[in-house]
Amino acid sequence: MDSDRHPTAASVFDALGADYEQAFGGSAAHHASLGSLLERLAPGSRVLDIGSGTGRPTAQSLADAGHEVLGVDVSPVMVDIASRQVPGAEFRCADVRDLTLEDGSFDAVCVYFSLLQLSRAEQTDVLRLAARALRPGGHLAVATVPLDMEGVSGTFMDQAVRVTSFGEEAFTGVVTAAGFTVLARESVLFTPDHPTALPEPQLFLLARRT
Repeated sequence: MDSDRHPTAASVFDALGADYEQAFGGSAAHHASLGSLLERLAPGSRVLDIGSGTGRPTAQSLADAGHEVLGVDVSPVMVDIASRQVPGAEFRCADVRDLTLEDGSFDAVCVYFSLLQLSRAEQTDVLRLAARALRPGGHLAVATVPLDMEGVSGTFMDQAVRVTSFGEEAFTGVVTAAGFTVLARESVLFTPDHPTALPEPQLFLLARRT
């Protein structure tokens, strides 16, 4: 728990483990987003996956296509699962903001649903970090739950969470302000494969570093 007595992202996803992949791994919109990114990557591209989870589908799809993938996640359980499931990628247990990443050293950055337990200022910081890590013209694939809420406590797959997000237009503006040109945007309603899950809006953006 953090100083405000809310569960940390690490503790939540340590508890979820492989159940998270079961619930979300079948998202057609997620796979379509990855497909759009893969179409734009040169062979052997270097990709940073922020909040890499179990490694599937993101890191696995990229590694299977021959790309060099670095996955970063705060959950040691998730990193252990991903390392076993996707041996063709590298995974580190860390907050990406604590890593030393060379500017312009990646061809693409993926940030799928890994911002929601950060404050709005922290989400902005991570997107700016992604822009710095990308080479000029590099691509960002990012997804979130586009609801206008800040510090809202709730339950996610039986785990207590505190969630912050932006509405769709506001989040798109945050991505643009971080140094990106949005190339594609898709909004969907997705129901995770979990007994307690409810349909949730999801926003997928594909952007290029300007």
